[in-house]
Parts: sequence; structure tokens; C-alpha cells
Amino acid sequence: MHSGFTFEVYDVMENKKVTMNSPEETYDLLALIGGKSRYVIKRVYPRGGKVPKEEAVACISTDKLSKIAGKYVGKDDPVAMVRCQGGLPAVGEALEPWAFPHLVSGWMRGSHNGPLMPCSLEDAVPSRFDGPPRVVALGFQVADGMLGSPFDFFKDRAYDRTRRNAAKIAEYMRMHGPFEPHRLPSEDMEYTTLPAVLKKLEDRFSKL
Repeated sequence: MHSGFTFEVYDVMENKKVTMNSPEETYDLLALIGGKSRYVIKRVYPRGGKVPKEEAVACISTDKLSKIAGKYVGKDDPVAMVRCQGGLPAVGEALEPWAFPHLVSGWMRGSHNGPLMPCSLEDAVPSRFDGPPRVVALGFQVADGMLGSPFDFFKDRAYDRTRRNAAKIAEYMRMHGPFEPHRLPSEDMEYTTLPAVLKKLEDRFSKL
């Protein structure tokens, strides 16, 4: 941890990328990834320790189906692969951020903000307004070059309070109905049904 990490950050709007180092560029990094709809972390590399610098220790999917198809065609369902132990953070350290139900973009038609609820595979069946957004964590042990059976991390009862908090936040967000901050800002609604509504009304707008 003291050696720091290199973060590969994608600008998904401009199709550009930049690499930034922690800890010295942490605040600049946060300035970018705080804009979650545009700047996303793609890969993380170690800057020292037991793991070679050219080997990514985390890789995250960043593709947006709406950007590929040009319209809403379904959920993005991002996935992340993170290596732990052996000179890297412990499994429990890597999982700790999920003990808080962060608000994320997604939920119904990918156009609403909602709390990310950690849950077991068995409970990964979002249905209320097609949500709230769920996250599962499967752990694999590598031994003698073989990948072992997955362990369902978020089945742990220790995440029960997080799930209860997520349910409360989901209730609060739903009370906003079709308004922000539950619905995404208009600039993030480019690939939803909003453009079709605006097109239908364009001849009825007049200058002030």
C-alpha cells in the first residue's frame, strides 16, 4: 500500500484515457472519478511490492450498451475482477467499501440513481422498480494453477445492516418519483426515452 498504485481512467464520453498515480495524485484522481457518468477506472496497477508493475491487480468493465447501440437496449451490468493477498490488500479490505450503500446510476432503464445493495447470489433478484441495484461478490482461490469453486462473500450476515440501509434509501429515492436526484440529470439521459419526447415536442417550443 505504501508504494501506491497507478490508475488507468477512461473518459467514456470522449474515448480518451489518462493514467494517474496514488497517493500523490489522489485528489486529482478523485476530481475525475467523482463524475461517475463520465470518468471511470478501467485498470489498477501496483507501483511496488511483490506483484510486477505491468500486471493489473484490478480490471473493471467500462462499456456502456447505450454508447454502443446509440439507444437504451438494456442494463450494463458492469463487472470487476480484483486480486487480493500475496502483497496486495486482504480480501476483507477489498470488500469493506461495499459496507456502505453508495448511490449509483442505473436502476429502472438505467436512468435512475439508487443505493447499491450487496447481496448473495440467491438474493440477486431485483424486482422493485427493477431494483434497487444489486452487487454480488464471488471469491476464487487459485491453487496449483487451478481456479477453485466460488465463495459467495456477500452472503455474510455482517452486511445485513447495509442491506437494511439500502432498502431505506431506496424507499426515500422512490418518493422523488420522476424527478432528480432519483432520475438522472438530463445530460445523462441521452440514451433513454427523453430524446424521443424532446423530438416529439421540438416544433412546439418557441423562443422566450
